Amino acid sequence: MTNKTEVTRDDILPMEEYGKMRKAHRAELVQIKRHRRVSCGPFATFYFENYHTMWSQIHEMLYIERGGEEQIQDELDAYNPLIPKGKELIATFMIEIEDKPRRQRELAKLGGIEETFFVKVGEQKIIGESEKDVDRTTADGKASSVQFVHFEFSDEQIAAFRDGSVDVAVGVGHPEYNHMAILNREQREALAQDFTA
Repeated sequence: MTNKTEVTRDDILPMEEYGKMRKAHRAELVQIKRHRRVSCGPFATFYFENYHTMWSQIHEMLYIERGGEEQIQDELDAYNPLIPKGKELIATFMIEIEDKPRRQRELAKLGGIEETFFVKVGEQKIIGESEKDVDRTTADGKASSVQFVHFEFSDEQIAAFRDGSVDVAVGVGHPEYNHMAILNREQREALAQDFTA
């Protein structure tokens, strides 16, 4: 596993080469993502991102959209901010409800949810900072089903996260969706690799 914090132009494979390895790479990615997925409550999930998940996402976008050289910088600009930079965890948070009418009803109740994400390390709470590129709650109070959130850690919090002597949990503190999930050992070990500073 690499601890790179940015996908560069030099990391981008020619699409013909990527196409040949795509199936094998996707199987490998399933293993990488397995312990980076944390279900929280009945219908929400935190997907913790890293260099590998974003390298794959960039290549998939380039492979599917076939935008060539012109598209590459746009994808790097879009996805590099979602790679942890040494003292943080970064997650894509998703509301996952298949039934569209039910999903719309739930999202209508969850305005401002992007301000309520947290990681708890023992008794210390790290409040998430959502991406500010667009409003994640509409003017009428409806939440987006996809959110991007950064959790900034102190050196002491990183040490506590790694040592395993206290519980680590990830959660949502919204009045309409108040849930928390304790990370298991495999999840902690996977996410601890994101701390490089």
